[in-house]
Amino acid sequence: MSLKLLWFVSSQSNLGFLHHGNRSLPCPNLLFQHRAGKGKNQRWKPHFCSLRTHVPGSEGLRRSKVKVTVMSTMAATSSAGEIAMSSEEKVYNVVLKQAALVNKQLRSPRGDVVVPGDLSLLNEAYDCCGEICAEYAKTFYLGTLLMTPERRRAIWAIYVWCRRTDELVDGPNAPHITPTALDRWEARLEDLFNGRPFDMLDAALANTVNKFPVNIQPFKDMIEGMRMDLRKSRYKNFDELYLYCYYVAGTVGLMSVPVMGIAPESLASTESVYNAALALGIANQLTNILRDVGEDAQRGRIYLPQDELAQEGLSDEDIFSGKVTDKWRNFMKKQIKRARMLFHEAEKGVKELNASSRWPVSASLMLYKQILDEIEANDYNNFTKRAYVSKAKKLIALPVAYVRSLVAPSTISSSHRN
Repeated sequence: MSLKLLWFVSSQSNLGFLHHGNRSLPCPNLLFQHRAGKGKNQRWKPHFCSLRTHVPGSEGLRRSKVKVTVMSTMAATSSAGEIAMSSEEKVYNVVLKQAALVNKQLRSPRGDVVVPGDLSLLNEAYDCCGEICAEYAKTFYLGTLLMTPERRRAIWAIYVWCRRTDELVDGPNAPHITPTALDRWEARLEDLFNGRPFDMLDAALANTVNKFPVNIQPFKDMIEGMRMDLRKSRYKNFDELYLYCYYVAGTVGLMSVPVMGIAPESLASTESVYNAALALGIANQLTNILRDVGEDAQRGRIYLPQDELAQEGLSDEDIFSGKVTDKWRNFMKKQIKRARMLFHEAEKGVKELNASSRWPVSASLMLYKQILDEIEANDYNNFTKRAYVSKAKKLIALPVAYVRSLVAPSTISSSHRN
């Protein structure tokens, strides 16, 4: 049974109200779940916590010595003779800014964000985020239950914002999304960071970024990744693909670490922990790409480095034909190796997180790594076979991830934090 989200867009931009119990929650649109079985019968039902909003317009700084994984082309020279910055360097600048914000605690709490009508609605907004997380990221949700209530709710709010953003270009309303719609979504983001949320789910995130030292840049970068999806369907090399992976997934790590927290006893530098979170996000996205080659090809998209395909004697036509050949197997082996190297880098940072935050991250990492194993088990046929981790393997992974999450942080300093 597949689950799809359908976005009903109203012609009104004003807030409506969704009645829940004896309360009325401001809600621009009500999202329904469409559960489609194998037969022709389809069932629709309203689902309170799957809320989505209509986006109008649809139609100083301390540097530590940190090892940064460089897996793509380095800085190149432009036609004007200037040195162009590589994707890793661009992203690392964002890492440094976020790490500095955490180190210096530039943001001071201002209290709860006020939402229309009743402050208690904020708790309901957070609960709604939790229900959405539980529905669409079950394993991760279970892990968040070990976090402190404040951290748990904040992670739910970040997850929901990221999901809503992704749905703009990958959801059922995607054909109607324009660059103008994304511009307005970004304007809403800025309002949210300034304490002016548009709806209840925005209010949960506004409250989160008010309490934790979260920088707006990773959120804006994720929206930039959505813009890239609107205009780009090929990637010349891994440097281009790396930047895309950062935009759509690496950003999540930079959003989350300030909430998850670094263990007080950890002597690792803040930058090194953020680099590990970045590596995990990029590794996860590369895994998604390798898993979904066939599905993306059906949409005319190839999220693979064109130069590396050419090195193996492969072309777009080979992707669209969907034939598993020795050339394809050799190509896939190298791509999987790269993803595993990034997962290895990410593992170094998990143990540096706050103890209550390690389990969900460790479990997510383990399960995504197993997707790579399943691709291999399918003889690299990611054209017609979807690699997935069985429920039994997920159940086995959870206690293993929990045991790994008990590993103490490093006791060796890597330019320790302020």
